[in-house]
Amino acid sequence: MEIELKENERIDDLEYKGLKIIQNKDWFCFGMDSVILANFAKKEKKESKILDLGTGTGIIAILLSKKVENSKITAIEIQKEVAEMAQRSVKLNDLEESVKIVNEDIKNILKKSGQAKFDVVITNPPYKKKETGILNENNIRMISRHEITANLEDFVRVAGEQLKDYGTFYMVNRPERIIDIFENLRKYKLEPKEIQFIYPKKNKAPNGLLVKAVKRGGEFLKVDEPLIIYNDDGTYTNEILEIYEKKSNIK
Repeated sequence: MEIELKENERIDDLEYKGLKIIQNKDWFCFGMDSVILANFAKKEKKESKILDLGTGTGIIAILLSKKVENSKITAIEIQKEVAEMAQRSVKLNDLEESVKIVNEDIKNILKKSGQAKFDVVITNPPYKKKETGILNENNIRMISRHEITANLEDFVRVAGEQLKDYGTFYMVNRPERIIDIFENLRKYKLEPKEIQFIYPKKNKAPNGLLVKAVKRGGEFLKVDEPLIIYNDDGTYTNEILEIYEKKSNIK
């Protein structure tokens, strides 16, 4: 399908089931954490109703459309230009029937949607607190990286409001936010059920954290084996190759 690209945009191959995505090189492009998070949630049941909070380029919603069969995904993005670009990526992949991009502040979702109705909520939120890091970036990058328009508690609260009882919440974040994450999950009746630390290499400190929680779930936490991204020679580990459904190492 022919899609008109705007200034500084490109089409990237997601190397998964023929999917592609439009990105703007001057904005915040998706990272491997989004790909890993989508894979983390792939065991959800068919025909799930999924809410993606802060979708950005639409990467998670687009991947989940193929990982969770016959799912219906609503993807929320506050930035108008980014939401419009994500919508063109949905059209590029002929996913209009399964993925809906909504240009809205996640904090307004409850007002518009009413009672909880989703089986799954997933998010790759901004990792950095508003007062931390370098803020002299363009607005789109800054909002994508920092808690400018919504903070961690906002994302967890909305997830708790929008999930059906025993629905599942998935998040990727940084290990240093783990206490904040757990405190907010329990505050909004989301019980942590599974975590997995992400390591760049086996002898390095973890730089990512995957979290699964269940609304009104019982108390039991499973800690998965670490997910390591690179071998010592810079090639992907077998676990990452499996996520990308590749058979051989690539640099």
